[in-house]
Amino acid sequence: MKLIPLGDKVVLKQVAAEETTKSGIVLPGSAQEKPQMAEVIAVGPGGMIDGKEVRMEVKTGDKVITSQYAGTKAKIEGVEYTIVRQSDILAIVE
Repeated sequence: MKLIPLGDKVVLKQVAAEETTKSGIVLPGSAQEKPQMAEVIAVGPGGMIDGKEVRMEVKTGDKVITSQYAGTKAKIEGVEYTIVRQSDILAIVE
């Protein structure tokens, strides 16, 4: 099954959260921060959205940082994805 986003939507897959700190301390699940970094899996076509021209800035494979509670979760074939508007993406990580 393949997700194809519409309009200015972007499909993201979360990058795994760090389980240890830089100093080597192992964090329990409750102490780990919700990951905000994700990989772009699919990008919508953009176009006229709510009367404004939207040009898509991200592309498949980009690593991005999103707003912490942005988007809608979708679980497809056991994999969890998040679908967000491009405006919910804060930065591209290079």
